[in-house]
Amino acid sequence: MPVQTCPNCQGTGWKIVESGGATGAQRCDCRDQTLDLHRREHSRIPPNYRDASFDNFKCEARQPELESQLRDVMLMVRTYANQTDPKRPGLLLVGRPGSGKTHLAVAALKILLTRGFDGVFYNYQELLNKIIASYRPEAGSGEREAYREAMDAEVLLLDDLGANRVNEWVQDTITAIITHRCDNRKPLIATTNLPDVDAGDVLGKKSADGSVDYRRTLADHIGERARSRLFEMCRVIKMPWVDDYRVRTRNQR
Repeated sequence: MPVQTCPNCQGTGWKIVESGGATGAQRCDCRDQTLDLHRREHSRIPPNYRDASFDNFKCEARQPELESQLRDVMLMVRTYANQTDPKRPGLLLVGRPGSGKTHLAVAALKILLTRGFDGVFYNYQELLNKIIASYRPEAGSGEREAYREAMDAEVLLLDDLGANRVNEWVQDTITAIITHRCDNRKPLIATTNLPDVDAGDVLGKKSADGSVDYRRTLADHIGERARSRLFEMCRVIKMPWVDDYRVRTRNQR
């Protein structure tokens, strides 16, 4: 397909304008559109979520109070994305798999991209795999840049935080990333399926025989230091306990 050249600026990004008998240059509207497209292309948003937005987020649930809770959650995430200077630069969405966390997180990232921020999406396990791979001599530029991107991207979306085996290296790596972003007030949007008592989760469940089955927590997977800095920098939002979002949206197509 041939590349279309803007008829107003001929591809220069600047258009000639006449005002008060004087001739000058003004930034063309196509420049902002080109920059927005560039940010979208480099954001790494997976194809499955490229159409995700607040407008197509499904708030339907079996119970009216759950629908209201979903709308409230969506409004809180949307407000975060539109704030000029939020009190906390981060957003943490906590909830069980299929609750709609990633859809909302991507919708927020897209708004920030249109506002002029450069942002990048990483699945947590994918990010760790790329960082590990960067130590190999044959590593490509993508692997080598992953750690730097996670540290320095204007906005980082970290999906499925804590979904991996736990070891000291993993905890040190994620602590370094979260601490750096917290100290430098760099926006971080994260989602996690792991419970946390400060997010309103119950960590122990009593079985029929009277024993208590304790669930592994976010701190168990990323370490207490990373968890502490994460809660320091993020507004924490608990997703309502609703039917699987992926199933609901699939059935409504």
